[in-house]
Amino acid sequence: MSLPLSDSALVGTCLAASALGLLVLTSSGGSSNPPPTQTASSATQAEPASSSDALAQLGATPVGEMVSVDAEFGEQVRSYLLQNPEVIFEAVAAFESRNAEMQADMDRAVLAANEDALFHDTNSWVGGNPDGDVSLVAFIDYRCGFCKRAHDELEALLETDDNLRLIVKEFPILGPESEMSSRFAIAALALGGDDVYASVHDQLMRHDGDITPDFLEDLASDVGLEAETVFAEMSSQHVSDVIAANYALAQRLQISGTPTFVLEDEMIRGYVDADVLREMIMAQRD
Repeated sequence: MSLPLSDSALVGTCLAASALGLLVLTSSGGSSNPPPTQTASSATQAEPASSSDALAQLGATPVGEMVSVDAEFGEQVRSYLLQNPEVIFEAVAAFESRNAEMQADMDRAVLAANEDALFHDTNSWVGGNPDGDVSLVAFIDYRCGFCKRAHDELEALLETDDNLRLIVKEFPILGPESEMSSRFAIAALALGGDDVYASVHDQLMRHDGDITPDFLEDLASDVGLEAETVFAEMSSQHVSDVIAANYALAQRLQISGTPTFVLEDEMIRGYVDADVLREMIMAQRD
């Protein structure tokens, strides 16, 4: 059964196929104009390089600057690739591995530059062991289904790892109810402290309905806070500053989705289960 290719593997396959087509053209003496530059499919994606730029990354000469290729040599290469197509996928694997290494290097650099904002922000809740030897930062949105799934995984992880430090970054990106939830949680932390926040955070993550003022009023009562006081704090400059700082940090780290995790010097984009996180945490300790 064939497996779906990842985005980078798909790009690599296309590039390899383009390189093969280029060899066919040069072996037959043909010529072609450079292909047009691709356009981004959404505002959140970086603009892709043109096909000629991508070929250059693979070591190919752009068509517009192409030198003549011996027809016999071109035919030999073409014949070899047709007889050994697995070579193309070996090139794709190397291409994907190199891209992953480059991304990891870039992540480490940007995480190091933002270490204080990530791990020593006094406005973010710290759970688990505050003096733990490994820190895990979670960017979450209370309306995010994968964040809700990750919440249970993190709880399981904290129950079995008493030396893990968990930091939660409120990152409401899914609409007004998301922001209202985060404002409530930040206000609860400011007014009630760590234990109150932990209860609020847990209940918001497990809530499966709409976030309404009535729901938040009941939630305030459940954790021993006056609803009016919490609502007033939700509109405070302090709460607005915390959210603004988290947005700015996410932008610097190029985080655009939730959940996103930062495990010391590693960026983890998307949901992962407790077992995978546990393995990565142990690797950090080695």
